[in-house]
Amino acid sequence: MNELNAYPNPPQRLRDLNGFGPRSEEILAEVGIDSVEAFMNIDPYELYRKIKPMKGMGLNSIYAIIGARENRSWLEVAKTRKMEILIHLDDLGLAP
Repeated sequence: MNELNAYPNPPQRLRDLNGFGPRSEEILAEVGIDSVEAFMNIDPYELYRKIKPMKGMGLNSIYAIIGARENRSWLEVAKTRKMEILIHLDDLGLAP
């Protein structure tokens, strides 16, 4: 599934994704993600693995990544998919 289909107007910059802003662009740039295309092409859990060691990156980060990919609020993702995400993180050895 092309997750950009979740957006009525395809975002041009990372800061245009749902829940992202200039700081999100900076964080993603630090791990080599510098375009919407690169963001959409990386597995969200692999991206979380890369940013998790950074200061201030916690569980809400994976919710934000998934929310941005699906054009949904990270709060909605946390509320509706928390258990699924935590189990997957645990399987990958990334659980908090």
